Amino acid sequence: MTKTTRGARRRCALVFGTGVVVGSILLAGCTSTGTPAPTASSVTSAASGAPASVIPSAARPTAPAGELPAELQSRLQSAVDRIMADNAVPGAAVGVWIPGEGSWTSASGVADIATNQPVSTDMQWPLRSVTKSYTVTLLLQLVDEGLVSLDDTLATYVDGVTDGDTITLRQLADMSSGNADYTNDDFASAFVANPDRIFTLDDLNGFVLGRPAQFAPGAKRVYTNADTNLLGAVIEKVTGQPFATVLRQRILDPLQQAGTDYLTDIADWTAPHATGYQVEDGVTEAQTENPSIFAAAGSMFTTLDDARVWADTLGSGALLSPETQKEREVGAPLDSGPPYDSYALGIGETSGWWGHNGEGIGFTAAVFHNDSTGASIAVFMNESGVPDVHPADATFRALATVLAEGA
Repeated sequence: MTKTTRGARRRCALVFGTGVVVGSILLAGCTSTGTPAPTASSVTSAASGAPASVIPSAARPTAPAGELPAELQSRLQSAVDRIMADNAVPGAAVGVWIPGEGSWTSASGVADIATNQPVSTDMQWPLRSVTKSYTVTLLLQLVDEGLVSLDDTLATYVDGVTDGDTITLRQLADMSSGNADYTNDDFASAFVANPDRIFTLDDLNGFVLGRPAQFAPGAKRVYTNADTNLLGAVIEKVTGQPFATVLRQRILDPLQQAGTDYLTDIADWTAPHATGYQVEDGVTEAQTENPSIFAAAGSMFTTLDDARVWADTLGSGALLSPETQKEREVGAPLDSGPPYDSYALGIGETSGWWGHNGEGIGFTAAVFHNDSTGASIAVFMNESGVPDVHPADATFRALATVLAEGA
């Protein structure tokens, strides 16, 4: 991808700057009719201490057959076009899937401004912080299996974090830990010195060790990427395997998400994809991709159809026991962070839609599922840093409004 023209120090500022970029760059019901019935096993849920009656083993949900009505498609596309025009978004890939009614996918605009390459619906897109929903799902699977408890302290698994003996895994998952983030001066210096460096999960967590807490555990809810990366370290400790391996074995392979990858080396991003663009001081600039700076908090990439699968699976709780999914959805508004009505355990809620959004280094994403209707929405856009607007999340909300208004 094209590098920014203002050099490594400017790119670093986009990661560690102020305002909307800082909060987002490292942000970064009913099961739908396409979701197969879960199979049952008997284990004890460490989340509640009670037996979890059903631990689902989900297969890949199928897309709703047929197309959505033409008039509805037209209104959905108009909503996408309006958000793109209002925010000068170069390109977008969008999907809406409604069980019993049909599917709609759309590619709009350009993937690369310089070449005028059009967006296509089969491109691969950065998930950014939607990755968090995968990471916390892995943790909750371990909870269902009795291998960890949400009330375990972080210090049980990771040494050296301030207040680690009182911060719980639950507080890391719901962003109430008070833990310092890794986007500090030491990390900024390391990034400026070598913007192409491939940071490991241990590297990123190392920038947190011994740092002063933001607040006492449980006192606030402040969206912090280090919270999720520390959970990644917990997952590695408990399973004895690299995070990427656990992710592949427990989620990606069972759901047949062949178009979804956990990437830390940009050289491995070989699938067709768009260029990301960042808005800074009114100027739109192409960005250099270094996914390793996100790790378990944001280093995943996916396709539009795999996003459909994840929206359905995440929102329906198909990979978790009903007890754990219910506990997962207990949340509260964030004091600082993305625009959810409520944030729970690695999942956000907006007007009855459950899922996650992500933003950073030229891309925004939103992946949501409506529990009551079984509908799913996924939005990917190649622009970030728009003042006071998360383009993909704004598009998701506009599409949800169209669906609420009816066909």
